Amino acid sequence: MTISAYEGQYEGEAAVWLKAGRYEAAILPGIGGNLICFRDHENGYRFLHEPGAEEMEAFKANPGIYGIPVLFPPNRYEDGEFPWNGQTYKFPVNEAATRNHLHGFLHTTAWEVEDFGSSKTESFVTVTVRVDEKHPSYTYLPHKYTIKLRYSLGEAGLSQQLLVHNDGEEVMPCLLAFHTAVNAPFAPGSTAKDYKVKLTIGQRWELSDRMLPTGSFQELQPEELALQGEGVNPFYAPMDNHYTAVAQNGRNRMELTDSKAGVTLVYDVGTSYKQWMIWNNGAREGFFCPEPQINLVNAPKVDLPADEIGLFSLKPGEYWEESSRLYLK
Repeated sequence: MTISAYEGQYEGEAAVWLKAGRYEAAILPGIGGNLICFRDHENGYRFLHEPGAEEMEAFKANPGIYGIPVLFPPNRYEDGEFPWNGQTYKFPVNEAATRNHLHGFLHTTAWEVEDFGSSKTESFVTVTVRVDEKHPSYTYLPHKYTIKLRYSLGEAGLSQQLLVHNDGEEVMPCLLAFHTAVNAPFAPGSTAKDYKVKLTIGQRWELSDRMLPTGSFQELQPEELALQGEGVNPFYAPMDNHYTAVAQNGRNRMELTDSKAGVTLVYDVGTSYKQWMIWNNGAREGFFCPEPQINLVNAPKVDLPADEIGLFSLKPGEYWEESSRLYLK
């Protein structure tokens, strides 16, 4: 198996490429540390929604629906307000339709390449973002922290390790998600009709007209029950839905099966992700986003137990870490 890691380009942008046997992947450190592609070049599979040359400017303006963007803190916060530890931070209201703040600060910021290379079994890259008083986002979320993101590629597919460290002297919030954009179809010769998705969802949160949780749950529809079990087409109806995560057989994951190609893409995420979002671009076939999320949307304003809604915190000097994997079976 040929294994390598090297600096190169992706549609004119600086990238680090990983190769291992039939697999290849690329990360864009300068654009949010986004793992922009994951491919099986032998079979022609492209698992992630990638921007083409004509889409690069749109991608740079709004990188949330391509590759694997890092959301910190993720999703929506009512009126841009983030109550924390006796203070209320004010985030920019950047979603006019809901008058909320959306998706945090790290999916558009530049990350640094800390290391890349290869061994006999894998190629890898580690990118880092360090936030302190000099970082633009510190104005809104005044905490010092470091986030390291390591991707490795090998026979078992694409592995992701995430590490967050509180560098400051105050307790900080640790709320994070990945807006992972998965192609359906990902195989040449298949269509979206050939696909079924399964997801380890539990209950569906009721959302207000501002897309904020009310604290109540809604009854699952038959298709959502199928989502928990035998699977359902990912474009059966428009979805912008929020669910609790309930592990099955000890795992928290999505499975996307191509019945024509006879393969299943598994997105196995850690059980620290207490919630799922699933968004399918208005049921337009092509790609959808199964989003593993630590916290409930708008969690700092929801009066429910912190562990239940993933309202995690880090004391000074503490770490939080989790791992995920994308692979074929």
